[in-house]
Amino acid sequence: MTSPAVDDAYERLRSLIYSGELMPNERLVEIELAQRLEVSRAIVRTALVRLGQDGIVVLTPHRGARVRVVTDAEAVEILQTRAVLEALTAREAARRATAKEIAAIRRILAGMGRRLESGDLLGYSEGNAELHAAIIAAARHETAARLISGLRAQLVRFQFRTILVPGRATHSFAEHTAIVDAIAGRDPDAAERAMRHHLSHVESALSQAARRRH
Repeated sequence: MTSPAVDDAYERLRSLIYSGELMPNERLVEIELAQRLEVSRAIVRTALVRLGQDGIVVLTPHRGARVRVVTDAEAVEILQTRAVLEALTAREAARRATAKEIAAIRRILAGMGRRLESGDLLGYSEGNAELHAAIIAAARHETAARLISGLRAQLVRFQFRTILVPGRATHSFAEHTAIVDAIAGRDPDAAERAMRHHLSHVESALSQAARRRH
């Protein structure tokens, strides 16, 4: 059992890593993080150990902790795993989402459309993350949500790269529209299929971006 203070520090540190405020390979200095979070070094140390167990942080004896760097090959594997889990959440969202949740999901999608029209790809990517989070929340599947959260935190370095592949943003919006329509239509099979289709294309775009870089 961990204390609420450790749980809170763990969640806040994971959020900082997921948001990109703490970048891949960045050194995590206990005293600096303790000051930032306004907690003791012991609490930070325990939280870092948990993040290390999650594979988000690398702990090296006598050298401290760093945010783990995920390779291109690992990123593809993570997306493949996410596709299975998020397909499940899309399916469950089609079954369980409330009318209020569906309306909120549609608003997020509409906002993504406006950002796409204005050429705001960074804003679009942020909306993308918000949409996926709303679908996961609507699914009410705690185990899938927990596993997806850990996987997403490892993909910080890659989260904006795929949307920059030429033509990808337009296809992405169409794919998200299909997912949302299936959830709103209460069609679990179609929602699951649409999410798998979407994330398979994200995987392809990531592989394409990695090839261009190398």
